Amino acid sequence: MLDKARLQRMIDRMRDNTKNFLGYPVSKDFDYSELSELFKYPLNNLGDPFVDSTYGVHSNEMERDVVTFFADLFRAKNDDWWGYVTNGGSEGNLYSLYLAREKYPKGIVYYSDSTHYSVRKNIHVLDIESIAIRSQKNGEIDYDDLHQTISTHRNTPVIIVANIGTTMTEAVDDVNRIKKILKDLAIQHSYIHSDAALSGVINAFADPKPCFDMSDGADSITISGHKFIGSPIPCGVTIVKKANRDRIALSISYTGSLDTTITGSRNGHSPAFLWYAINNMGKEGLKKRVEDCWETARYALTKMKENNIECWMNKNAITVVFPPQPDPIYRKWQLATEEQMTHVICMPNVTTEQIDELVNDIVKGGHKTFPQD
Repeated sequence: MLDKARLQRMIDRMRDNTKNFLGYPVSKDFDYSELSELFKYPLNNLGDPFVDSTYGVHSNEMERDVVTFFADLFRAKNDDWWGYVTNGGSEGNLYSLYLAREKYPKGIVYYSDSTHYSVRKNIHVLDIESIAIRSQKNGEIDYDDLHQTISTHRNTPVIIVANIGTTMTEAVDDVNRIKKILKDLAIQHSYIHSDAALSGVINAFADPKPCFDMSDGADSITISGHKFIGSPIPCGVTIVKKANRDRIALSISYTGSLDTTITGSRNGHSPAFLWYAINNMGKEGLKKRVEDCWETARYALTKMKENNIECWMNKNAITVVFPPQPDPIYRKWQLATEEQMTHVICMPNVTTEQIDELVNDIVKGGHKTFPQD
């Protein structure tokens, strides 16, 4: 028999915990009730989204629209791109590194020590040689260390993971500077992946725009759909060069489609959510969404400084970094914390009233200065 009381307790807990979380990049200001009818059906986007399979209960058409939207946003060449809706940014990183490895089996992956943990895990799964590069204080990759390290392996293909918004500080690695390093060292074989899980959409509307997308020289780029856009199910979008995807494509006779993704069966509901969101907002709506978040972040930075709380943020970021807080504040606001810092991420659902309350909590019983080294 269904334990309705237990189910209700879980629902109550989800509602309560959703009220106050400022430390994680998750948008919660969505309403997909118009899509509720879809939950009556086993949507499975089996195989390649651009090749309909013999399984007819899918949202491939919506997925193609979503991928096309982001290919355009990230300035992919019209005749050389492909993509799909993933289970999230980690799968996008795995897929992109998989393509890089297949192109350069003896390549070395270079990534900064501020890179998302999924990259290290994916490198291990794919069994690729790798070298970690130092980060600068703001979380951006140390270009001098990158140059020096690559120079000692000049005869080996270079695979670089560029962070387009690091986890703790939302730092952005400059793909243009990375390309210049490769040119200066006369590197003939390279692959650059942009991990833009949170900040890809944000930086697409920055002016001037940082160098990070396909037009800037990235071979692949991945974002998370449940972060800036918002979705009840974790998801993401990966855009790659079609020529690299073709290298791993296999035809599966019984499905009538191509095996070009990480998983065979894929969630068919997530593309519907993303399709609904981008069709409601469009590029102008997304731009306004970004601008509102920037405004909230500037408010948070100013409010903290007015109350003598040490804080800072990177250019174009919506993440404000401040000292780690005592357990009651950490738990109340669900703050993601490293030893020397914590942060508030001013997602679209974050309000100035929440910022005021957080600042008041810090003033009353929190830490206003960073720990001393």
